[in-house]
Amino acid sequence: MKTTKWITMAAVVTLTASLAVAAPHEGGKRGRHGKGGGEFSQRLAQKLNLTEAQQAQVKSLQTSFREQNKAFFQSSQETRKAFREAKRANDAAKLEQLEPAMEAQRAQFKSLREAHTQQLLTILTPEQRTQFAAIKAERDARRGNKQRGGDRF
Repeated sequence: MKTTKWITMAAVVTLTASLAVAAPHEGGKRGRHGKGGGEFSQRLAQKLNLTEAQQAQVKSLQTSFREQNKAFFQSSQETRKAFREAKRANDAAKLEQLEPAMEAQRAQFKSLREAHTQQLLTILTPEQRTQFAAIKAERDARRGNKQRGGDRF
């Protein structure tokens, strides 16, 4: 009798797990970190209680940011791809050649992101800026914990 229960339980767990994996994701296409297109902006808008006018301004800001920096994003993506390929091929000379470009692009991306954040802050009310700072600090704390090898949850 016990064997039958264990087999039944194992079958149920296996079936449930396979259904969970095969189930379609909500929100459509998923990005690299599991966030669908615009999902982060929607969650942020909810957390900050943005008005429709503010949401439209944020959307416009995001669109112009992407368009203005499209060439840079394409270039950095190509550099990262070449870096990964050189790493897989154990090509030390190519890695050494690409490293300065990678560092320069990281610095430029950080600068672009900071400027973008400053533009975003101009759309927010003082109370929303405070909430945004708290959300950002919480995210940074989680990221720091992951980088040190801490728990994910």
